[in-house]
Amino acid sequence: MKALEQRAAKALKQLLAQVSAIETMHIECEPTGPDGRVDILAHLNVAGRRHALVCEIKANGQPRHVRTALLELRDHVAQMGDGAMPLLVVPYLSPEAQALCREQGVGFLDLEGNTRLVFDGVFIERLVASKPPAERRDLKSIFKPKSAQVLRVMLRDPQRAWRVAELAAAAEISLGHVSNVRTALRDREWARVEPEGLTIAEPNALLDAWRDAYEPPAGKRLGFYTTLHGGAFEGAARQALASANSSGHALFASFSAAQWLAPYGRTGSQFFYADEAGLDALRKALKLSTTSKGENVIVTLPKDRGLFLDRVQPAPGIICTSPVQTYLDLAAAGERGREAADHLRRERLAWPR
Repeated sequence: MKALEQRAAKALKQLLAQVSAIETMHIECEPTGPDGRVDILAHLNVAGRRHALVCEIKANGQPRHVRTALLELRDHVAQMGDGAMPLLVVPYLSPEAQALCREQGVGFLDLEGNTRLVFDGVFIERLVASKPPAERRDLKSIFKPKSAQVLRVMLRDPQRAWRVAELAAAAEISLGHVSNVRTALRDREWARVEPEGLTIAEPNALLDAWRDAYEPPAGKRLGFYTTLHGGAFEGAARQALASANSSGHALFASFSAAQWLAPYGRTGSQFFYADEAGLDALRKALKLSTTSKGENVIVTLPKDRGLFLDRVQPAPGIICTSPVQTYLDLAAAGERGREAADHLRRERLAWPR
């Protein structure tokens, strides 16, 4: 915290120096305030009027931690009386956490460059698009394959409350990994802990963030050609999926899954996820042949086997990726895919906002 306090004090001095109307009289680090807990206290003069900028420094700028800091700042300012103004200083403040500060009328400054300070005719606001590497890593880790298994399970029914042990069993991952995901979701206030267990509080915000950070599953992509169309293809696909899922895994994905979940627009190609056994079943039933061009069946053999756990059966014999996984794949598939994704979300993922 010492190093963070030094960086915070430097950033604050630089910020105040940019406004000619502000005269910085004195900046104290860890002063003894009425409750003895103020991190930085900046004494300012604006047009002959004195103000005290009461700064709370936090190492974590995620919403859950910000709420605690805002309560502490409110107490500091109340005890210091007139002229005291709150300012939260963190390494990085997410847009959701910035919104909390605005709602509470608290200024903020993060070391990435985001700033808002409004008082006595002074208005400073600067927002930057960049995120620190640590924040990008933390956000990506929430959507890595093992963590994604937890998210897919919970988004099937966002209102359901889960105990850690039962969630680990349903997602087929370790208790420790579930606990890590639980902490990350709570810190961002995408989930909350109730007496019955963990429940998704903001499914739309979670899905938005997942979509924006989504990377298509790693794996081998194979292109084939089939002469089957229409009813003949559908009948053969049912046969293939039944055979594949008796010894392995295969399921409709992307545009093909969307046709069964929320039809929007037809595409000339069919898409599947499969393992090796599932691929063999698809080859035989759909009479797939390899081709250097003109492929109309794309089969991806994903490294992430968790994708096969999250499947639905919208019609007898038809096995698809879930609405959430289908939405993510469509959203990453270009302009036409994004349109189909938006339609799917309206039809199958319309959670209350």
